[in-house]
Amino acid sequence: MDNWNEIRTAAQVAKLGTISAASEVLGVHRATVTRHIDALESSLGGKLFQRHTRGFTPTELGQELLRIAEATDEQFSQLRRISDKHSTELTGDLIVTSIEALAPYILPLLAEFREQHPQVKTKFLQTGDVMKLEYGEAHIAFRAGSEPQNPDNVVQPFIDLDVALYAAKSYVAKYGRPTSIDDFPNHHFVGPMDANPRAPFYKWLTQHVGPDNIAFASNHVPISIQAVRGGNGIGFLTVREVTPHDDLVEIMPSRPEWATKSWLVTHVDLHRSPKIQAFMNILKANRANL
Repeated sequence: MDNWNEIRTAAQVAKLGTISAASEVLGVHRATVTRHIDALESSLGGKLFQRHTRGFTPTELGQELLRIAEATDEQFSQLRRISDKHSTELTGDLIVTSIEALAPYILPLLAEFREQHPQVKTKFLQTGDVMKLEYGEAHIAFRAGSEPQNPDNVVQPFIDLDVALYAAKSYVAKYGRPTSIDDFPNHHFVGPMDANPRAPFYKWLTQHVGPDNIAFASNHVPISIQAVRGGNGIGFLTVREVTPHDDLVEIMPSRPEWATKSWLVTHVDLHRSPKIQAFMNILKANRANL
């Protein structure tokens, strides 16, 4: 599209037949029209017009250029109409990706989004993989851990995941509960398989609990949670997912150093799009309740 200005100029000359008429329609000087035609003919290596005293008559090449220019202009007009529609109507998909632990915070926001924008289909991808926003694999990504550093993304803080140490009542009935950290060697724990875990709460656990006391290890957090609930040992659960009706006992309350930060990530090219901004408005309205 480097020659689009020249193509539009030549198309006007082909339709109107004179330099002066094309100059008036385009709002440019006659010399500019002439310069555009000369440059385009030089670029194409062929004559676009037969010049005569009454004006310009398009050659076969000129007629073909006019046909292509008119078709391209109509396609641009169609693209503008689509763009205008998208700027006022929210349609299509909104693809959100997140780890499982953040789902309880996100799903109510998506439900409210659907109520406000029923023409948009929401898709939720629960995965620990990093989806490529630049390739459209997701529109919004919720990630946990250290702050994402990709310069092509817009990164905003979401929530801090507060966790505490819990045990099932069945475990406490059988083994009791530790009286302090010094009593940890006398108990069983649910922990990570990785000797150098990334999660801050698991890092703390490996510093205070020896490997022999990890009675149940898993590389999948949901499995570890079920292991705690099943009485396999003492382990971490997010505070939000524990209800008064759970068969659980709090062993140690949450600590700031255990909290995992989470982030809302969008690609810079889509961050200002209507769908993402509509979701962001819902998030802002509900942030105090997260």
